[in-house]
Amino acid sequence: MSAEPTYGILKLAIVGGTGRVGTALRKELAPLVHSILVLGRTQPDDLAPNERYLEVDMSEVDKMRAAFEGMDGIIHMAGIPKEAPLEDIIRVNVVGTSNVYEAARLAGVPRVVLGSSNHAVGYYPRDVVVSGTSQMRPDGLYGLSKCWTELVAGLYYDKYGIRSLIIRIGNAGKQPKTVRSLEIWVSPRDLCQLTLIGLTHPDVDATTVFGVSGGGGTWWDNSSATKLGYEPKDIIAEHAAPELSTEDESEVALFYQGGRFAAVNHVGRIRKR
Repeated sequence: MSAEPTYGILKLAIVGGTGRVGTALRKELAPLVHSILVLGRTQPDDLAPNERYLEVDMSEVDKMRAAFEGMDGIIHMAGIPKEAPLEDIIRVNVVGTSNVYEAARLAGVPRVVLGSSNHAVGYYPRDVVVSGTSQMRPDGLYGLSKCWTELVAGLYYDKYGIRSLIIRIGNAGKQPKTVRSLEIWVSPRDLCQLTLIGLTHPDVDATTVFGVSGGGGTWWDNSSATKLGYEPKDIIAEHAAPELSTEDESEVALFYQGGRFAAVNHVGRIRKR
């Protein structure tokens, strides 16, 4: 970037701002921006002075539209973050995300940072390097729903000009606790950096990047993030738990990038490529 953007003028809304990832992210963002509207289902008890809370469901398009009026950008981190019955996945992740984008369009919001997931490409083997433009290969219903959200972001850019940074988040836990998380973990600080890039960089259109801190991401070509100026500040190994476990010892889980998500109900042969 030619000049450092002025983040202190940004008025933002975080959908899912009371969830685990949303909460960690807004703690990093709040000192840097003008204000944050936190949208969720549970009243948080740790709001910063420049934050306010609005209880809202993603089915309430009109309520979200009114809340988004005057916002410089929306950060969408809400949704079911694991495998669940198809009807729940569709209602929350698929329809809910579509509603967020439609409310953003109606309110005239120019930017969205979309929390996607590595599970949108989780059925790639671990020895294959995947980029943001590689064919999607979801490893389950959750990953499939994230493919939908990424396509919604692309549609709303092509049709309405809303710019999105699509962040395929690796593991955003408090610290890396598994062998797999050493490859995919992202710190709140680095996720915040990517978010601010998505909200301000002129070259963002419907751009897909991977959310991963330093020392990991060898499965992924994250050059699209690097071109936007992303430089991880945290090294994964330096934040790891003293003792690491494996999430799933099965052959399938250890072969595919999606780990245990890929192993759920897997009865076919392992696809080498």
